[in-house]
Amino acid sequence: MALRHAVLAALLDGEYSGYQLAKAFDIGVANFWHALPQQLYTELAKLEKDGLVAGRQVIQETRPNKRLFHVTDAGRAELERFAADVSKPSFIRDDLLVKVQAADRIGTAPVIEQLEERASAADAKIQLLGNLLRQMRGDLDEEQYLRTGERVGPYLTCLRGLAFEEGHRDWCLRIANVLRERRTTRAER
Repeated sequence: MALRHAVLAALLDGEYSGYQLAKAFDIGVANFWHALPQQLYTELAKLEKDGLVAGRQVIQETRPNKRLFHVTDAGRAELERFAADVSKPSFIRDDLLVKVQAADRIGTAPVIEQLEERASAADAKIQLLGNLLRQMRGDLDEEQYLRTGERVGPYLTCLRGLAFEEGHRDWCLRIANVLRERRTTRAER
């Protein structure tokens, strides 16, 4: 998947400035696609040049002018084409896993500390995603929302992000405990 498809999908919810798009990525899209704000601005320019989004200038009295972008018919067609393509399996590429793999040989203390930091960061994301899910649902319970909600796609990706963060947190805490216990057991020998 290219960043362009993630940007197009995010713009399906309405018209956004580059700044608003970056905020939307931070909240809802970051759980499955990471992009820096400058990457988003660059991608918006490319998408506009390719006719997949259109921008319009908004004159503001007390602030600098801004451009708002929306998906064009060509952009929707590109997303439909992308949706029809067979997705490749995802893979993990994480420097912490390299450290865990080497922990027996390089020492466990810094790895345990990093695992606990990751678990804490995952907890914060779990709270953020939980709040976002509740906000999207409004007064509906989850099953009602999944059946009748206005726009279910962002909700479903947040559910995936929540499951990922919960699994990641639980794994980090478990592995930190395993390494800690192994260190204690070896010290007792």
